[in-house]
Order: sequence, then C-alpha cells, then structure tokens
Amino acid sequence: MNPSAPISSLTPSELFGAPVRRLHLIGVGGMGLGPLAIYAAGLGYAVSGGDDALTAPMATQLKRAGIELVAAADLPEGVELVVVSSAIHADHSALIAARARGLRVVRRGELLAALAGARRLVAVCGSHGKTTTTAMLVTALRGAGLEPGYVGGGLFADDALPPAAAGRDAWLVAEIDESDGTISHFRPELTLVVNLDWDHPDHYRTQADLETAFAGLFERTSGEILINAACTLSRRVAAGRAIRTFGTGGEYALAGTAGAGPARQEITLGGKFTLTVASVRAFGEFNAVNATAALAAAQLLGATLRADLLANYPGVRRRQAVLAGGAGFTVVEDYAHHPAEISALLAGLRGRVPAQGRLRVVFQPHRFSRTAQFRTAFAAALGAADALYLLDVYGAGESALAGGTTADLTDAVRLAQTTLPLVYLPGEHAAVFARLNADLRPGDVVVIVGAGDLDVSAREWLAGRDGAAWWDRLAGELGPCLSVDTKLQREAPLAGKTTLGVGGAARLYAEPANEADMLALIRGAHALGLRVLPLGRGSNLLVPDEGVDALVLSLRHPFWESFAPMGDGRVRVGAGLRLRNLCGLAAKAGLAGFEFMEGIPGNIGGALRMNAGAMGGWMFDVVESVEFITLSGERRMLPKTAMHVDYRHCAELENAIAVAAILRPAQTAPGAEVAAQMDAYREKRKKSQPREPSAGCIFKNPPGDSAGRLIDVSGLKGAREGDAEVSPVHANFIVNHDHARASDVIALVRRVRARVEQAHGVRLEPEVLLYGKDWKEVL
Repeated sequence: MNPSAPISSLTPSELFGAPVRRLHLIGVGGMGLGPLAIYAAGLGYAVSGGDDALTAPMATQLKRAGIELVAAADLPEGVELVVVSSAIHADHSALIAARARGLRVVRRGELLAALAGARRLVAVCGSHGKTTTTAMLVTALRGAGLEPGYVGGGLFADDALPPAAAGRDAWLVAEIDESDGTISHFRPELTLVVNLDWDHPDHYRTQADLETAFAGLFERTSGEILINAACTLSRRVAAGRAIRTFGTGGEYALAGTAGAGPARQEITLGGKFTLTVASVRAFGEFNAVNATAALAAAQLLGATLRADLLANYPGVRRRQAVLAGGAGFTVVEDYAHHPAEISALLAGLRGRVPAQGRLRVVFQPHRFSRTAQFRTAFAAALGAADALYLLDVYGAGESALAGGTTADLTDAVRLAQTTLPLVYLPGEHAAVFARLNADLRPGDVVVIVGAGDLDVSAREWLAGRDGAAWWDRLAGELGPCLSVDTKLQREAPLAGKTTLGVGGAARLYAEPANEADMLALIRGAHALGLRVLPLGRGSNLLVPDEGVDALVLSLRHPFWESFAPMGDGRVRVGAGLRLRNLCGLAAKAGLAGFEFMEGIPGNIGGALRMNAGAMGGWMFDVVESVEFITLSGERRMLPKTAMHVDYRHCAELENAIAVAAILRPAQTAPGAEVAAQMDAYREKRKKSQPREPSAGCIFKNPPGDSAGRLIDVSGLKGAREGDAEVSPVHANFIVNHDHARASDVIALVRRVRARVEQAHGVRLEPEVLLYGKDWKEVL
C-alpha cells in the first residue's frame, strides 16, 4: 500500500459481508464510540448517533465531523448497520428498534477491526496509559510530517484537535480496548502494549483469561511487537516471540528524566533510539514511560525523530488535566480507575504538593465488579492521599454487587488506613464537594479520580465556589510578612496600568518596596500554590476583561528604578527603570547605544523578558548580565552568554522575574549627539506609529514578510470591533478609542488573522501577550 493514498482506497468496500454506507451509533457520546464515529465519517460513511448523556465537548466534535445527532431513543430511517456501546442495556429503545428492523448490531471493537482491515494497523493497547500513549504517538507522527489515520480513546485538551481522523497515510493508529473481548478481531502490523494488569473481571474471570487474549493478539500481529521492559506480565505473555522493548532497561531505553517546568519534562533516551533527549509537555514518571513508548513506535514506523516532537503535546482531557491552578490550590483530574493507575498517579503528584499543602483525593469507583474484585488493592492505593473523599460507584450499566459498593470500599479503607481522614456521604455528589470545599486550605492539591461522571460534578463545584472569600484568605496569608511600604491590594484594576487601557482586575496585586519583600511574596506564593505574574509598564500585553486569577507583581516602587554607572563604561540598572528614563540618563552620562529604546513604552524588566526591539536594535544587544528571581524564590545571576534569547523571547525569564541588569553601551559619545539621535528616532516614530493608546505591534512578523503589510493589503486598516480599531496609521497596531474592551480586541485579532490567512495563506501569530492566558484559549 502506498504511504499516502486516497480515502477511497482506505475504506473497506463491504462491512461484515455486505455493502454499507449508513451507520448509527447508540451511545455515541462515549469515548469509545465518539472517536470511532468521527473516523467513520472521515472515511465517507453517513453517520448518525444518539446518547442520553452527551457532553458539550463531545457534541462539538461530532457536529464538526458532520455526524447527525438524534435523540438517544431514536433510530433514523435508512440505517444499514448499528454499533452499540458496551454500556448500553439490552432494553434500550434504539437497540430494540434495530433488532425489530432486522439490522445487524455490532460492538465498537468489531466495527473498528472491520474498518482497520483496509489499513496498516498500529494497535495501542494494554491496561494503563493507552489513551495518553495513543495521543502522544499521533502527535509525534504528525509532528514528523506524517498523516496517519487515528482513533483515540479520549478528547484532546485542545478542542481544535479531533479525537479521530481518516488521515492520508496507510497507517492507522488506534487505541484497542480489551474490556469486552473484541480484541480478538484485530490483526495489527505493529502492536504496542503499554503494560498489563488483570482488569475487567466482569469479562476476564481470571488473569489467565486476560493473558490468553493478549497472547492471541501477539499471534495475529504480522510485524513488530513492542512491550514495556518493566512489565513482567507482558514479558510472560510474549515469551518465545520476537519482541521489542521500551522503557527502563529496554532496547528503546528511558535513561532518565528531569523536570523542565510545572508541566514539562526532559527525558533522556538510549539504546536503539536515534535521539538522545526529548522534551515532553507532561509531568510524571508514567508520562515519561508513555512518551518513550510513543517515540519508539514512531521510530519503528519510519518517522524521523526530533527532540521537540512532544514539546507541544496538547494532552488529553481527564488524563492528568489541570482543571484549576495558580489560585492557591490546584485541581487535577484523571481517568484512573484501577489500583495500579491510582498508585502511579498519586506518586507522580506527591512531588507537586507545596510544603504546607495536602493531597486531597476525590474518588468515584467505576463498576461494581471491579470494586469488589480489587477492593483491598484500592484501599492500599488510596492510602497515598492525605485526605480521601469517596463518591458512590458509577455502575456503567452494572447492577449493585455485594462487596462492590462504595460503603464496602469505605470499610476496607478504614481498616487498612486507620489515620486517613475519609469522607463518604451517600447520594448526590454536591454534599461531598461541599465538605471538600470546607476542608480546602492554601497549597492543597485536589485530585479528581475515576472514569465515571464525577468530572461534571467537579466542574460544577469549581464554578460555584465563593472566590472572593478565598482570595481574601490568600491576602491574609501573604500580608503579615511584608513591610509597611509594600502595597498589597485585592481586586486591583489593571486597565490603567497598561498602555492599551483595557481589561479587568488582578485578584491580588503587589508593589514590593524592596528585595526582601519581593522574595517574601514570591516564596510565599510558591508555598501556597499561587500563580505569580510580573507586570512592567503594561506595554505589549492585553488583560482579559475578567482580569487574572493570580498575584500580579509590579516593580513600580522607586526602589527598582536605579541607574548606577560602574565607572568602566558599564551601568547597573533596576528592572523597574523606564526605558525612556534609561535613555535620558544615559545621554546625560555620555553613553551611546540605548537610543533605539527611547520610544518603547516599557521598563527594563519587560524589555528583558521580551527581548524588546525597535529601530533595528534589540535589548540584549546591550546586556552583559541579568539578575533575576525564579518563581520558586531562588535569586540568580547569569551572563548573557549563558542565556537563551531569540525573537521577542528570553527562555530564562519565562518562569522568573528580572530585578536588575548590567548593561554595556556600544560606545561613549557627547551627550548632545546621543540626544540628537534620540530626537531623530522620536520623529520617525511619530510619523509611522499611532498616537492613540495601543499595546504596540499586535502580531509577530512572519518569516520574510511584514505583518503590517499583509494586514494593510488585505484592506483592514480602519476595521473596528466596538472601540478597538486597526490603526489607519500602522496596520499592525490595534488602538483603543476610549472605551474598548478586551473582547473587542480579541474579536478584531480573530478577524484580522482569518482575513490574512484567507487572502495570503499566512497565519499571523500574536506578539502581544494575552495576560494570564494562552492565545490558543480564545483564537
């Protein structure tokens, strides 16, 4: 089969011995059938579906794929094949109707296997981590320039990415579910087993039954079998077969990990890998192993590996996904529903809990049969929590089973973990979350664990919390450690502190009066799990209308505005010194080389963070060294040669706040000459840039072109949304005519990007920061 082929050649001519063009999926909102429906639609089938528990995110993906959504009980006319979720009861109205019409009814795995018959199948399977590994493999392959078909088992955290796609290459990457026995229908070319544990006791009565199922899959695999080197059960099932191994001690070796930020790590690779280091946008040892598996499979499929293939991995919903963070507590949700998964999850999160915080776990058991079978193991795994909140079992179609209720699990936990604080309130989830809310303390990490419907309850809890009282409490925690000269304010308006003049308030705002207070604020925030955002003079940023849930630190106190010549041509400056003032002081001192900064409306700290530039000059052209405080409270100094600086970016200041810098001017010159050059730049700026409030250039220049030129020739000068306007003077500026809102500016950014991309095929990227957010959230 050709590496790239038309969709028609990737679509079976018949399904189950008959020509089929129209499918209906009962339970289409689930993570099994939803992605499969999208894949089938991408192949050209007419697809409909219904679900009485359809969530908004899945509905959005299904509608985007052109799938007809009907009432859960309905079965449209003209359907030729019906696919049913394992959670659907035999007495479901649509299922009864299908049988009455004499339609063939198949399960998710049966249809996926039939559709995969026209492709080269990569089967990602196993007990724990297959959804994440599938998503990582797809991300890596696409990043390497391949276009495989894929069918995942969850929604990407980035809503712009579908959970399945037909692709164009011959390869189909699919998450294979063993839970209902349909694994016996698959014939992969490459099988990747993340690990094996006995699970699904409703189907596999013994561990030996599970082993037999996977041994059969290995027997039907025509090419490579890739297993986890650390998984004893996988090795036993694969005994006597030619296999590849990944992970610690594997042929495709995970040699080490190192943290590289709050949700990022660097993994060291060895053995047969063509790569030695990779950046992974995910935390935890288990994700390091998942990433190693994905990269090993990608290499076996012929992809050229690069260190950044997983650097922007978007993550999957309900897989170590952060629901809330930076507000003095963190909420993480995960789909873990087996004791081994819970143990790995909590072990990985333990290191993220601040010193004064507690690891609070909300767990909803999934299926009565699983809870009964692994009750003792669940009790042991949940013992890693500092406090435990239990919800009633999510039955997933099962009836209650003796020994498998949450009351039974509660008894087991109390027997095994005699000192563990435990809350179980039968019935509605709201009562348990109310108790959690009352117990919550600054610095806590809350983990929402389970494969049921507790994610909906968790979001409802977060949306309904009394935020004002919580932020008052955080202010009370930070205030006593500060001197009287330091300002600490609640709900401080930020619009007047920016050059664009739009946006809401900071939940907490501080102007430290000295370095001791700066360190106290940063270290205190770190200990509380409170997000810190630096604010310079407010240029080059857009504050959202709702403000920011963070502690905003501004160096507006005179302490930070120092200018101290060092006697050898260098000068040490405070990060709060305005660039305009720097230029004036330098001119008086006869120091040349700073003139290009005269019209940049910012301070030294902001210019360092963004490597600000104008008139052909860049901030780091005149920098010798930078002093900064990391967001964990460590004070550091680095020479420019040790820093990673590029266009509008300094890597070392992504998670740090500059406090001072040593600058070395280009030369000395008479003050009058320096002043004359500044005047020349000022006049040039007046003629080419608008006078109304703005944030500066709104978009980055694309390679080899000018954003302003592209916007101009697209006819967008003067375009408006509310009181926000594309400047008639310079098209890469959006100006505020008195009463613009951040939503107006965002709407105008969207409109400009869409028009330029449509007219010129160039997607402009914002240069202005969306303060406290990522532009991906709104574009």
